[in-house]
Amino acid sequence: MSATTRALCAAPAAALLLAAALSGCAGTPTTSAAASDEKTLTIDNCGTELTIDAPPQRILTIKSSTLELALALGAGDRIIGSAFSDGPLPEELAADADGIPIVSEKVPSQEATLELEPDLVFAGWESNFSIEGVGERAELQKLGVTTYVAPAACKAPGYMPDPLTFDTVFDGFAEAGELLGETDAAATLISDQRAQLEAIAPDDRGLSAVWYSSGTDQPFVGAGIGAPQMIMDAAGLDNVFADVDDTWTSTSWELIADADPDVIVLVDAAWNTAASKIALLTANPITAQLDAVKNGRYVIVDFPATEAGIRNVDAVDSIVTQLGEL
Repeated sequence: MSATTRALCAAPAAALLLAAALSGCAGTPTTSAAASDEKTLTIDNCGTELTIDAPPQRILTIKSSTLELALALGAGDRIIGSAFSDGPLPEELAADADGIPIVSEKVPSQEATLELEPDLVFAGWESNFSIEGVGERAELQKLGVTTYVAPAACKAPGYMPDPLTFDTVFDGFAEAGELLGETDAAATLISDQRAQLEAIAPDDRGLSAVWYSSGTDQPFVGAGIGAPQMIMDAAGLDNVFADVDDTWTSTSWELIADADPDVIVLVDAAWNTAASKIALLTANPITAQLDAVKNGRYVIVDFPATEAGIRNVDAVDSIVTQLGEL
């Protein structure tokens, strides 16, 4: 369930400032809505409470997942910059991103962030908000910048999804729609993605799988409560590391060899391609003997689809299709 709560704060125009002082409602919104229709939105976001009186007009996104969601919700004309993208945008969103400046290949500094004068920083990870990153949330809030983390990425007890589910992901879409003033677009997005997910027939062969994300000497794999587990489960794959109570985990090649998975899911990133992973698995004497490696039983997932976001359902669909071709 979303953590969003809403309080309607209405007052005659002449008494609006007085009502704001007494009730905590803010002044005239920057949208065209009449003052009497004004809504104050309060969100408990990963343990940080934020309150907004009107949809943000100057949005900075950090990570592909937040940029893609904001674009899918129709807020592209209010995005003043993006940073730390994980790869090219989906074809259907590319045109909507034309003209959006890339602020930084990684997390921008607080100085660079404030120069843009954003009224919202929409981040994919909590760690994006730090002294080394865009700045700490409390400090940015004092400076008039609203900060928001995709709820699926919350880490604190009581906020971290355990496990992450598609319902949780879709609740995040709905909350982002509230925050950005795009509730109708969010409802349509959720409806479309639910319908797509329900139409996917999972592979029914009971295949075991390892989700190989990164690492050479020590592999980094999908564990039991994050996006990899959610996607594999929906596709009909049994995650070898499903009993690990984390989103991702480090393991060893020996443990992977002992598990002898039927399929290996390869994350394809520009800096760590699926092809390079296949070369490593083939050259490594421990993994070269795996039946999945000998027979090339791989399925490939683009890196941006490996975090909670609008690409997750497409990832399930793609994996099921690829499994059918093995």
